[in-house]
Amino acid sequence: MRIGNLSGRLTLFTDAGAIDVADASDDRFGPDPLDAYRHWAEFRAWASEGPHGPATPFEPAELGPPVPAPGQIFGIGLNYRDHAAEANLAVPEGFPPVFTKFRGALTGPYTTVTLPEGGNTDWEVELVVVIGPTADRVSKADAWQHVAGLTVGQDLSERIGQMAGPAPQFSLGKSHRGFAPVGPWVVTVDELANRDDLELGCAIDGEPVQKGRTSDLIFDVAALVAGLSAVTPLSPGDLIFTGTPAGVGMGRKPPRFLKAGEELVTYISGIGELRQKFVG
Repeated sequence: MRIGNLSGRLTLFTDAGAIDVADASDDRFGPDPLDAYRHWAEFRAWASEGPHGPATPFEPAELGPPVPAPGQIFGIGLNYRDHAAEANLAVPEGFPPVFTKFRGALTGPYTTVTLPEGGNTDWEVELVVVIGPTADRVSKADAWQHVAGLTVGQDLSERIGQMAGPAPQFSLGKSHRGFAPVGPWVVTVDELANRDDLELGCAIDGEPVQKGRTSDLIFDVAALVAGLSAVTPLSPGDLIFTGTPAGVGMGRKPPRFLKAGEELVTYISGIGELRQKFVG
């Protein structure tokens, strides 16, 4: 099942097009995209009863972030060994570093991003977890039961601001307008051949800059959901950016950052892609 946000409304996507959930369910579920996650068991049961009427064509530009107003957005750092190595940092033990991306940075999959003046904007392809039923002190064995699905994310990062002292400003440096594109939709894990082993990557103007597999995560999805929920409850629609593999601009010699006029295409196999164009 693919669930998303078309022109601000909760939508199911099929190979034939888009199905407006509020219309198809006779308002059993509202148009708010978060409604699916608030009533996840009921929504899944209804969706599995399909078909739910004819699907209609849609314009990809009308897709918004699949969850436009999550209560919490978690970012996970240093969760691939090769990325920790390129950053010259130790591999985390026990649990990885955690930061947040503020909700104002969240956008849909096809956007134009204004580069911050005087900054060095970097790319980070990431698998993003979307929480379904509330997860509060859940075990790793039970963690996947609290995952509604997976989507594609870019953790765009302005490195000068991120590293400014006296203490690093990770959350601010990663939360400029448009710095959290997500989408194109949420895919439930039953649609994936192996939920723990997905190819992910990105390219700038057709030149590949990152490629990895989620099977290389140091702390996998289940470990992240369990570890975060041990500290704070995870609510329906919360997002977890799970970390990025090697290939970011900051780790290159010499460093390379995004420039006005470039296009960044980000993908995860079995889910879809994002496209961001950059302007000055």
